[in-house]
Order: sequence, then C-alpha cells, then structure tokens
Amino acid sequence: MEYTPLILSIKTAFYSTIITFFVGIYAAIIVVKIKKFSSIFDIIFTLPLVLPPTVVGFFLLIFFGRNSFIGSIASKLGFQFVFTLKGAILASFIVSFPLMYRTSKGAFEQIDKNIINAAKTLGKSENWIFWRIILPNTWHSILGGTILSFTRALGEFGATIMIAGNIPNKTQTMSLAVYTAVQAGNRELALKWVVIIVMISFISIMMMNIVLPLSDAIKKRL
Repeated sequence: MEYTPLILSIKTAFYSTIITFFVGIYAAIIVVKIKKFSSIFDIIFTLPLVLPPTVVGFFLLIFFGRNSFIGSIASKLGFQFVFTLKGAILASFIVSFPLMYRTSKGAFEQIDKNIINAAKTLGKSENWIFWRIILPNTWHSILGGTILSFTRALGEFGATIMIAGNIPNKTQTMSLAVYTAVQAGNRELALKWVVIIVMISFISIMMMNIVLPLSDAIKKRL
C-alpha cells in the first residue's frame, strides 16, 4: 500500500489550515467591525460552505486557470495552481474557510462590548485589545474552528479534483485515492483509505473535546 496520498493529504490540510486560520480570523474581525455591506461580505464568505465542491472547483479554474488574468500573473510569479499541489491547497482553503470564518465571527459577536469600550477609553490600541481581550475570550471557538477546518480540508474531494486533478504521487490525496480505488474495483484498498480518514478525523475531534474541558478546569483553578 502506497502511503503518498496520506502524506499529500496531511500536507495539503496543514498548509490550508494555516492560511485559513489567519485569513478566517481577519475576515471575521473586518465583518464584525464594518457596518455597511457587512451582510454582503458575510454571504460571500459563507457561500463556499453551501455550494457543491465541483462548483467551487469550476470557479477556481476560471479565476486561477493558466489562461485567466490571475492565473497568468501567478504563473509569471512562479505559482502554478492547475494540476499541482498548490491547487489542492487552494481548493482546501476555499472550502474550509467558511468554517473558520463563521466560528470566529460568532465568537467575536458574543464578546461584551462594554469591556472593549472600556479598554478604548483607557487608550489601548486595537492590537492590544485583540491580543489581551478578544483572543483570550474566544480561543475555544477559534480552536474548534481550526480543527473543523483541518478535518474539512483533509477530506476535500470535489474542488480538488477540478483544479488539481487526480495525479498519483503528485495531487492524489486520500479522498481521491478512495475514488480511484472504487473506480478500479479495488474496494479493499478504498476501505483502507476510508478507515485512515475516519481515524484521523475522529482523533482530531476527540482531542478538541479533551483539550477544551481540560483548559476550562485549569483556568478555574487559576
């Protein structure tokens, strides 16, 4: 059994989750702060969550294909997204981004505004308020959104196969390996990949359920 799809899946999920973490939190902060057009941005940022992954992949091909404006610029800069691992990372980022965004946005909206206003009257900067007030009070939700984004990126299929293809040892992740094995009639191999995906996802969620209550207990003792 070749384990390259496992390595590619973890690599793709890892890099896409890092991007999703920062972009998702930043997008949530911006939407919470702005008044005008916030609902429009909220719809746009959430749209990949409800669209079929193949539709997301189609749009990625339009915007990041080699003949597109963005794709041609990226190509000149040395970034190729079509039929590359970068394309798989991009697809995983797009489909997992709404989970991180909505989780962070919901957490930010629940913070007591009086605490933030009090910090502002004391002359505290926006960065200080975020790192000392907002983040400590919302890190549970952010951690949960991060894990959900990772597991979602780990199992991404539709958008990935559209832009990155299903190239063995290059862009074939575990989800694509399951599809390939089923198409070839090798259900035993497909089942092995399914078990690995389920185990990784199960362990990730289990760790989240262990870490969050444990951190609450430590915080109460302090």
